[in-house]
Amino acid sequence: MTIIKAIILGVIQGLTEFLPVSSSGHLAVAQQLLKVPEDRILFFTVMLHLGTLFSIFVVYSKDIAMIIVEFLRLLGELITGKGLKLNNEHRKLGVFIIIASIPTGLMGIFLDDLFASFYTSTIVIGIALMITGTLLWIAEKSNSGKRTIKDMHGLDALIVGIFQGFAITPGISRSGSTIVGSLFRGFNKELATKFSFLISIPAILGATIFEVKDVLEVGMGDITIGILVAGVLAAFISGLFAIRTLINFIKKEKLYYFSFYTWIVGAVVILTSIF
Repeated sequence: MTIIKAIILGVIQGLTEFLPVSSSGHLAVAQQLLKVPEDRILFFTVMLHLGTLFSIFVVYSKDIAMIIVEFLRLLGELITGKGLKLNNEHRKLGVFIIIASIPTGLMGIFLDDLFASFYTSTIVIGIALMITGTLLWIAEKSNSGKRTIKDMHGLDALIVGIFQGFAITPGISRSGSTIVGSLFRGFNKELATKFSFLISIPAILGATIFEVKDVLEVGMGDITIGILVAGVLAAFISGLFAIRTLINFIKKEKLYYFSFYTWIVGAVVILTSIF
């Protein structure tokens, strides 16, 4: 692993984690093109995910702070017997983030071997990218929903969480699938975008914790501190850019632009795998 390769992988991770084009699929392909062995990239990949996580905290710092405050207040009320009162936006978001994380976590635990097997099949990755593009196209071209957080229910969060779980498949975009799931449930685009990014926090943290055991067994390989810092910074900076870019695309109703990209990349991946 070199610093140049670390920066390239960091930029790819940061951009594709939040743009609806699938970070896992792109990283899997990039790893093969850069000829980085699997046993040398596991620890590095985990750290790149943490780099992108920091970018979410920067963009949504106020919302995250309020969600934490309201969730602690909610716990206090439950302990003192005042009951479950979801009487404000951030309190509801905190509870719904937890609900959405349940199916994602269960799918990640019980279907881990199945999803892991997909990483070695570029044909599967290509097909998944084509599916991502199709879902984005359908969601963008359908009528925009008007539901806000006030109209949101636990079932909505559960369904969006299932969409997020399917994104463990390399080639299926996590941000794309959760935004699509939210739009299918009739959310307005502001809520769909915010909820997608916020539920990625426990998803990324959970995936990181889940991989710690393997990381400890494999070790850092030839990853030096300099290489690690370069990659994480690249993931963080490109992650910030990707979040703000996606928000602008959604506001301008241009989400379907990414459909063309995923269709083209998916087709290229499939064709190169066959021939």
